[in-house]
Amino acid sequence: MPFLLLGALSALVGVAMGAFGAHGLKAILSPELLTIYQTGATYQMYHALGLIAIALFHRQAPDSKLLHWAGWLMFIGILLFSGSLYLLALLSLKWLGMITPLGGVCFITAWLLLSIFAAKHHTILAHHHR
Repeated sequence: MPFLLLGALSALVGVAMGAFGAHGLKAILSPELLTIYQTGATYQMYHALGLIAIALFHRQAPDSKLLHWAGWLMFIGILLFSGSLYLLALLSLKWLGMITPLGGVCFITAWLLLSIFAAKHHTILAHHHR
């Protein structure tokens, strides 16, 4: 699974987008649109780290469908949630706000699947830390 690569690239882009927002857009966007933009960058970073965690757990359970779907849903969530917020802020296209909740549902579902994986495999995960 390419989740380590996707997570690392998502973090890279998240840092770049956050810096661009803080330094390049501060004078251009309204405070409301800048907040929307920064929300996209913040959620991108959280979920990039989530993807990296999924990649590490996937090494312990490479056949896990739960991790497979959690990773893809987390990545799709970044594209839909953060991507729609970036575009909404930059292009002032309010209709893009309808896409954002779909990304949020992907995030929630990904975390749910990761939680189920953790509950089912708690002995594997705990044993690995000893």
